[in-house]
Amino acid sequence: MANLKISLPLLVLVVLHNAAPTHSATATSFIESSCRVTRYPALCVHSLSAYATSIRQSGRQLTQTALSVSLNKSRLAAAFVSNLAKGPAVRGLEYQALKDCIENMGDTVDRLRQSVKELRDLRRTAGGDLLWHLSNVQTWVSAALTDETTCLDGFASRRLDGQVKAAIRRKITLVAQVTSNALALVNHFADKKH
Repeated sequence: MANLKISLPLLVLVVLHNAAPTHSATATSFIESSCRVTRYPALCVHSLSAYATSIRQSGRQLTQTALSVSLNKSRLAAAFVSNLAKGPAVRGLEYQALKDCIENMGDTVDRLRQSVKELRDLRRTAGGDLLWHLSNVQTWVSAALTDETTCLDGFASRRLDGQVKAAIRRKITLVAQVTSNALALVNHFADKKH
């Protein structure tokens, strides 16, 4: 009987433990399947898998999370660019490119913040207004992606070949890829609403 008392709680823990991954595995499969529509599917899965339990199998929650991840990465990149511009060795063309990039990344953050809010507010919207709001999100995310690309273009000159250019390319390219994925997921979500 003593063994039964010990085994029953253990059995309950094992059952609960084994039941949880099924939910998580289903949510992760949903993310993997959804990320196939993106340009960078491995990055998409990697950046969203940590949120599988909150995404579950909701296209709206997946899209909201993708936008939030993009917004967070954009904020970090904007701060990174701003800190680089404050460096004592930065001057001339490099400084001007960083200054322009700071403005571009500020615009990116604003547009993605608008998009996150608009998608969150969609819960209270229905019918034709829903498509109009989704169109706003698509426009803003597309503009954010353009801002990120414009930042990178500012470092295209061969006269800007250094550590700052390399650091900007790494950071902003990642942000642009995450934003591209978010846009693909927004577009896919909007297509399902038509």
